[in-house]
Amino acid sequence: MDKEKALLEIEHLKKSYDSNIVLKDISLDIHKGEVVVVVGPSGCGKSTLLRCINGLEDIQGGDILLNGEIISNRKRNMHLVRQKVGMVFQSYELFPHMTILENITLGPVKAQKRNQSEAVSEAEELLRRVNLIDKKDAYPRQLSGGQKQRVAIVRALCMHPEIMLFDEVTAALDPEMVREVLDVMLGLAREGSTMVIVTHEMQFARAIADRVVFIDSGEIVEENTPSIFFTNPDTERARQFLNIFEFDAVKGVKNK
Repeated sequence: MDKEKALLEIEHLKKSYDSNIVLKDISLDIHKGEVVVVVGPSGCGKSTLLRCINGLEDIQGGDILLNGEIISNRKRNMHLVRQKVGMVFQSYELFPHMTILENITLGPVKAQKRNQSEAVSEAEELLRRVNLIDKKDAYPRQLSGGQKQRVAIVRALCMHPEIMLFDEVTAALDPEMVREVLDVMLGLAREGSTMVIVTHEMQFARAIADRVVFIDSGEIVEENTPSIFFTNPDTERARQFLNIFEFDAVKGVKNK
């Protein structure tokens, strides 16, 4: 995989707010079809990294490239970049005055100028896949948190992005709702979607990742396969981080 040209390249990325340096010299490549899970303690810069990739934050150093083209700190046509780099947020970001179907088809029809009936047909097919076709005429307020998050994923997929970013998408959900969202993401991984996932769900990270990236204090401390990272990490800092979890081969992962 290293010999192939990366789909997304992050080169010596630096992000700061005035004197507060959030990301320090981050370099990371993401290849087509790869699932990279980013983990680390709260406040380490994980979510900021995704926001930089999606152009929601300006950066103070380095470059971010998509298919070899610099996309960081662009002042024009950033909306075209965001069509290629889909992002799903913790807070859903659905329009409350629109139905579920209207929420999903707004981007394809308005931003991409796609045919309305084609967009509706695709949206309905994706809603069937996530078991929400019966909610297409409902409004966000009528859905559970897990249902709204699945709609947010469908909305991003309908834009046909080249890479999907997921920012702690289960953090605001009740435990019983987490599984229904994670199952959708596991399905995307099996289909070969390219994804960068920030999560605190360690069992899920272990199951879905091709590669785990551990960030602490704005720096990449370790990159490894999940089998190595979760059983025999290379760094002492990663071992300390993982000490808060209890791994059981049969039952999975439980917080201590």
